[in-house]
Amino acid sequence: MIDDARIEAIVQQVMSELRQGERVRHGPPPEVPTLTTPPMPAPTMRHGDNLFPDVDSAVEAANKAYRQLFDLPLSVREQMISHIRRISRENAHLLAQEAWQETGMGRYEDKIEKNLLNANRAAGTEILQSTSWTGDDGLTLLEFAPYGVIGSIIPSTNPTSTVICNTISMVAAGNAVVFNAHPGAKACSNLAVQWMNEAIVEAGGPANLVNAIAKPTIETAQQIMSHPGVNILTVTGGEGVVREAMKSGKRAICAGPGNPPVVVDETADLEQAGRGIVRGASFDNNIICTDEKELFAVASIADELKSSMCRHGALEITAGQLEGLMQVIFKQIPPPGEPGLMNIKYIGKNAAVLLKEIGIDAGDEIRLVLVEVERDH
Repeated sequence: MIDDARIEAIVQQVMSELRQGERVRHGPPPEVPTLTTPPMPAPTMRHGDNLFPDVDSAVEAANKAYRQLFDLPLSVREQMISHIRRISRENAHLLAQEAWQETGMGRYEDKIEKNLLNANRAAGTEILQSTSWTGDDGLTLLEFAPYGVIGSIIPSTNPTSTVICNTISMVAAGNAVVFNAHPGAKACSNLAVQWMNEAIVEAGGPANLVNAIAKPTIETAQQIMSHPGVNILTVTGGEGVVREAMKSGKRAICAGPGNPPVVVDETADLEQAGRGIVRGASFDNNIICTDEKELFAVASIADELKSSMCRHGALEITAGQLEGLMQVIFKQIPPPGEPGLMNIKYIGKNAAVLLKEIGIDAGDEIRLVLVEVERDH
């Protein structure tokens, strides 16, 4: 078992080597990444294959496991969550590598950080605190109860960390889960689901409490949404899949596209703001919906803020260079205020890859492209 201090040391070593010039190339799959640590050995699953060929069999297995879990004490759930956290930490690098290779999006080192964050911080059994009170009308006891079988749709942008997060929180609450991965990230997502099953069974829990569709498609996602054996939906993905979930007739917890702004005025610590914005906006190459997407700065500090950002890994381009870049990253350039059609070849790529397309050679230390535009751009 690797302790938390050792994991943190490994992550810091990886990130340090990357900053010092170990080049990690972000090309389309199936290109193998140049890693700063040796590739992990192929995993061995000791407790069966919890991947199912169709939705009916997956839901049936999840329902059976849910009923078995319902009869187990909370102490077993606590052990299950402890094992899930441990196995997620131990395999954070492997899952990051698999996700990066399969999707071709984002940054390997940031995917490690996402996996570790969810392994360590996702809410588990520790938040299941019962509350009781008495009064003139008697005794009231408030306890949390599970929904049953949850249908969970997983995105290609966070294909392993979402599995870790959802498994911990949903199983801790006493539920079973049927996962439907994004077709473009099914191998890494399903690998994560298999690891979750390993941890659960090793801790004394039922097999198939979390399972997945072996070959997920849009159709299997729709079947999960409409299946009578699924009690609630959790959906992470684009606008289309969220819309489908909201029309399903089931209770649905959805996270769709995000466009978060950051606002900076003259009261800010501009050095800290510049460093934080670059780190946040470039994290996993901005494929996360919560990453900062645009910046609004008051005129009096705008230039100083841009200088701070450039000191911390941003590179500012001109309006003319932006026009050239837009020709590359869009298949259809939209009018102001309307969405365009992105060229998927460039989604989630390093800033250096994008800049090279417009004739700018930049090193891996450049994490973010910065450009000042008109307010209606």
